[in-house]
Amino acid sequence: MATMPTSPGAARQVLSDSDVARSLTRIAHEILERNHGSDDVVLLGIPTRGVPLAERIAARMAATEGRESLPVGALDITMYRDDLRGQPTRTLGLTTLPDGGIDDKVVVLVDDVLFSGRTIRAALDALNDLGRPRAVQLAVLVDRGHRELPIRADFVGKNLPTARAERVRVQLAETDRVPDSVTISDGTPSPAGAGRAGGTGTAAGAEAQR
Repeated sequence: MATMPTSPGAARQVLSDSDVARSLTRIAHEILERNHGSDDVVLLGIPTRGVPLAERIAARMAATEGRESLPVGALDITMYRDDLRGQPTRTLGLTTLPDGGIDDKVVVLVDDVLFSGRTIRAALDALNDLGRPRAVQLAVLVDRGHRELPIRADFVGKNLPTARAERVRVQLAETDRVPDSVTISDGTPSPAGAGRAGGTGTAAGAEAQR
């Protein structure tokens, strides 16, 4: 039977709700294994979707070790981005550090999609103004390639080869009020004007190119 052509802008799902859950569980175990437990580990999510992802990973790590909770916070990188001049109207997010700060801690940055690496570069600059971690690691739900800077994720839910023009959209229950999913489309606007093309942080369309 012939395959029906995909309409412009149509998205195909690459991760379902259960796939996302399994990916986060695996990432949680890999973080614990890499660091020989959770002592001195702090998770910082990059808004928007990196924050709930960090909270979920921290909860899984705590459950595995029989702990009540682990230190988790949020790291806003808005003022550290290298595209502020071209897009000066970004809304500032919130940076929240857990008690004890990040000095001499292993900080795990958490984001939804790793693309060019520029968001992570901004996050490293932001961290530098907040303290001096012993080490910084990176966990992402999706690595879609096309790096512009020498940045690599330590923990990846799914490596997703993409064309540069394609859009990767992450939806999470906490931020989008729909079941978790990751979809990919050709970047053409859909007839319905379709929501955010999830990228690496705050509000999608522009973020998807970071």
